[in-house]
Amino acid sequence: MKNLLLLYFLLPLSIFANSEKPTTSKIEKVTVYLEGASIERTSSINLISGENTFVFNNLSPDIDENSIQVSGLGDASIISIVFNIDFLEKKETSQEYKSVENLLKTFQQQKNQIENEIAGYNEELQLLQKNQRINSDATNLTVEMIKEMSVYYRNRVTEIKNEIFKQQLLLSELSKSISAHQSELLKLDDSKKEQRGEITLKLNNQKPANLVLKLKYNIKNAGWFPLYDIRATNTSSPIEFSYKANVYQQSGTDWENVNVVLSTGDPNTNNIKPKLFPKYLNFNNRSYASRTPVRNTARKYNPTIHKVSGTVYDDTGLPLPGVNVIIAGTSQGTQTDFDGNYAIDVQGYRELTYSYVGFETEKLPIYASTMNVSMIAGSALEEVVVTGYSSPISEKSDWLANRAKGIVTSYDPSTSYSEAENLQQDNSTMIKESGLTTTRFEIREKYTIKSNAEITVIAVDEFELPALFQHYAAPELNENVFLTATIKNWEKFDFLAGEANIYFEGNYAGKSFIDPQATADTLNLSLGMDPNIIVKREKLENFKSKSFLGGTRIVAKGYTIEVKNNKKTPITLVLEDRIPISENKEIKVEDVETGLSEYNDKTGIMRWKLQLPPNATDKKEFTYTVKYPKYKKVYL
Repeated sequence: MKNLLLLYFLLPLSIFANSEKPTTSKIEKVTVYLEGASIERTSSINLISGENTFVFNNLSPDIDENSIQVSGLGDASIISIVFNIDFLEKKETSQEYKSVENLLKTFQQQKNQIENEIAGYNEELQLLQKNQRINSDATNLTVEMIKEMSVYYRNRVTEIKNEIFKQQLLLSELSKSISAHQSELLKLDDSKKEQRGEITLKLNNQKPANLVLKLKYNIKNAGWFPLYDIRATNTSSPIEFSYKANVYQQSGTDWENVNVVLSTGDPNTNNIKPKLFPKYLNFNNRSYASRTPVRNTARKYNPTIHKVSGTVYDDTGLPLPGVNVIIAGTSQGTQTDFDGNYAIDVQGYRELTYSYVGFETEKLPIYASTMNVSMIAGSALEEVVVTGYSSPISEKSDWLANRAKGIVTSYDPSTSYSEAENLQQDNSTMIKESGLTTTRFEIREKYTIKSNAEITVIAVDEFELPALFQHYAAPELNENVFLTATIKNWEKFDFLAGEANIYFEGNYAGKSFIDPQATADTLNLSLGMDPNIIVKREKLENFKSKSFLGGTRIVAKGYTIEVKNNKKTPITLVLEDRIPISENKEIKVEDVETGLSEYNDKTGIMRWKLQLPPNATDKKEFTYTVKYPKYKKVYL
């Protein structure tokens, strides 16, 4: 009887000890990586003797279960950690969402209809082309009948091609509308909030205790990318450089008034060192098929990019026409034109794939509005069919002294960061930690970052950079003159690849792209066109152009380049042009006169460095002769 009574009194305590306790927690700190983020939460809990179960709910459904860490346990030990997704009752879709969704369906139906019409016109065109040959054995055909058939074919083919062109223009506009409404739908979509993450933590403790737990985990749907503002007041002052971070997150949970740390690391990168094995050759041995090497890229996805344009080159620097530019994961895309140029709407997508027969396929994140691509010759490629449509277009102390007031660089010896300096200043806005492989920016001001498609801009750093200014022109390609700035020892500034807004003399000059991987010890920036410097490239008058000698065609070429400085200040202008280089022994380039330029006979590039006073004019000339068999064609 006494044992039963004791069991009766202990039973509620046992049930209480093992019952699940819904536990509130708060996000204190977020470390945002280039792709992904690490969330740190705190929670005050009360432990009793024995087993304790705590449930942390209302979390993001995108938690990486393997990344969950718990600290601040004191003498308690972990029995288990389990992550689950709680599917809440589905909310009624908002009227605004339904309206945008219905419009999107209408646009998609119209797009499908236009694509079907284009396909029908193409089939009719193929049918006409197959049946346009007139049978020579037919004896009942008159000249008038043949004329009528010719007129019919010409008129009908013209009508079909004009109609296809009209439909393609409509398709292009529809594609833009679909992309815009898809982006709007993404902003209105709250489906992630119908799924909530839940972490169940079981602890064991020998005695009652009050603890402040720290819960840490990683999520994927977040990241940041750099944006630079570059301002040059004039060519005699340093460049003003603003370093900003565009932060985005769609984790399903708002980050309210949190401490933010920006890291240049990427937890999704494969950090396992590759191992190279011997490669053995034998007949019919396919076990060592060639694989495309993994390339290092610091370029990351930029969700603010809605349209991408650029030029695709081969590995010798020549433009590639007909390259397939496809939105990864779809059949929508375009092709480069004769000059290798392309343009494509990419709103709502993350990657582009570039493919061309005889070249290795390139897959790149959508990182900028201008993406110029160099393809590497190598692998064969099967035919790729593009079904979507998009129109192609025809020393150290010196640096620290230049930093903006209020920026602090510090080093925490408890971390693995090996090189940093402690420059305590008042009113500092950011702590920077430079490590062996990554850099962290700890922002002092707290931020609220909503879980939606919007971007939160965070000021990271401001400083002035000493630069060498000079103008540049290559009039064979473009007669505009560009102002450039060259920055030495750029690696001290921890730049990342990203777009830059360029301002010169108080005016917006356009966009550029900073690519630290494309430079050696200097960083070259294009600050836009300078209309006050005029360059004209013209053929030399009275210069004999063509002649023949036996079976050889002789083509003589000569050009004059005139430069005028209309500015009120002296300038330095780098002027470049080129002499063609023969790749065939039957084509000879002779009688080369390079006009006192720095001439590279391997590349054919001529370079003049001109010092022009205000309102000064200079002129350069160069000539050459090309000889080749007269029955062959050479494009000069």
